[in-house]
Amino acid sequence: MIFYKSLITVSATAFLASATPSFAQMQPDALKAAYQAARNQLGILAYCADRGHIDGTAAAMQRKLVALIPAPADKSSGDAAEAAGRKGMVSVMGVDQDLTKAQGNPLAVYCKQIAELVKEMGADQADQSE
Repeated sequence: MIFYKSLITVSATAFLASATPSFAQMQPDALKAAYQAARNQLGILAYCADRGHIDGTAAAMQRKLVALIPAPADKSSGDAAEAAGRKGMVSVMGVDQDLTKAQGNPLAVYCKQIAELVKEMGADQADQSE
């Protein structure tokens, strides 16, 4: 479960970083890591939706949140992170974990938790932009 909390923390950090006024102040490696984590989470949400644990609302919101993070010139690492997520692999900061073999909550519970977090973050972002 600690690994999932780390994923949520990294993804939340990626989102919060996107809400700051200046990306120029972020280190390129941190920005790239945030982008990769957000793309991996997008893949995980698709994985969860494909298995019927959640609907597509959270993935649509995650796409909007990913768009707020400046993409690196080479998007291949983000593409790979998202592809890993679509296969049920959490891939954050060089650590990979198969969602189906992880300890803690059942997959359906995890999927619902991460979807709710993404929806909340999206709502917070919408409130900030008004």
